[in-house]
Amino acid sequence: MSLSPLSWAELTALAEPFVFDRLQGPTNAQARLRLFGQPESAVRVTLYRDHHAWCPYCQKVWLWLEEQQIPYRIEKVTMFCYGEKEAWYKQKVRSGMLPALELDGRIITESDDILVALEQTFGPLAYGMNDRAVLPLRRLERLLFRAWCSWLCYPTMSAAQEQRNRQQFVEVVAMVEAALAATPGPYFLDRFSTVDVVFTPYVERMNASLFYYKGYSLREENPYFQAWFAAMETRSTYRGTQSDFQTHVHDLPPQMGGCWANDDRQTQLNQQRVDQGPWWGLPDVTYPEPETAPVEALHRVVKHRTTLVRVNPLADDQFDLALRCALTQMMTGQACQPPAGSEVGLRYLRDRISVPRDMSIYAAKHLRSALEATAALAGDRQGPPISNKHRRDQDPRNFAADLMRSM
Repeated sequence: MSLSPLSWAELTALAEPFVFDRLQGPTNAQARLRLFGQPESAVRVTLYRDHHAWCPYCQKVWLWLEEQQIPYRIEKVTMFCYGEKEAWYKQKVRSGMLPALELDGRIITESDDILVALEQTFGPLAYGMNDRAVLPLRRLERLLFRAWCSWLCYPTMSAAQEQRNRQQFVEVVAMVEAALAATPGPYFLDRFSTVDVVFTPYVERMNASLFYYKGYSLREENPYFQAWFAAMETRSTYRGTQSDFQTHVHDLPPQMGGCWANDDRQTQLNQQRVDQGPWWGLPDVTYPEPETAPVEALHRVVKHRTTLVRVNPLADDQFDLALRCALTQMMTGQACQPPAGSEVGLRYLRDRISVPRDMSIYAAKHLRSALEATAALAGDRQGPPISNKHRRDQDPRNFAADLMRSM
């Protein structure tokens, strides 16, 4: 027997126990100001990063600031691939590039230059960017990046070429594994440092993209990388910036100029799982799930429900009811029959949940699972496909009112 959907008032009451301090609490993507127990007068830094937390270079600076607990403001700017760049930002940063940092009134661009400037002002994160122990590892990170791009971002004309690109990447990974094996702990040096911050953004994206487009699991096939990921996930700073597979594999193609899948059976299985579930057990996260994850997901949907209904391809009344059915299923564990034909709208939202922009990784797994389970009660149709050329379906202007309310 299908359960009747809960009302928004009932769902709001269930979401109320979730308490979240964007200002002083753990690292999070929704904050506009971070103080770390200091007064606002201590703020000397403004970080300009992208709205959706998709920019890898922004993540690098963001993670460094969080680790060092430097009080800072956050201004969010549109990346070229999912909307028009704000005029006020182009007046401040003529190139429009992200990230940018304002330090004591001085604008700095290029993520590595930003980290060097921050080190000079606030001190290094264990080791400086130009430390002799750091420089060879920074070069290794760039070598790994190039091998990844060669395999992922260019079409191959033959199976032999695909295999050569794969082997080139695997050989560089072996070099990284050896570097990790040479240290007494799980990090790249004798303790967590700026090197780990430098590696984090693209290694996280490699883990997702190669699983989805090449059938290769970086985290599962390399024990030292697995230990490194596990160590990173013990840090609340990293958890707050961490994304998931579904987010990365669909935000990367416009940024990278394309991601090319092979035709291996494992690749096809991985793609179906990342896009349609089950999402539990994917090698994107391994730390224990917080008990608050379902309530966090509910809290975020309740907060932004008006906009979510408005931008959905279904009629407002139809999707409002379908969404309440999915949330009812998530919170009660019981099936709730959605309106006929609503599977398209439910899967549209399923595909466009963004981690960590919208919520943390486990909260997203709960919400995606509930949306898919409820959609399956209505039918088999999928939502409109995500563009490989741009992500204008995520244009921040659609969410401007909600963005203002979340400040």
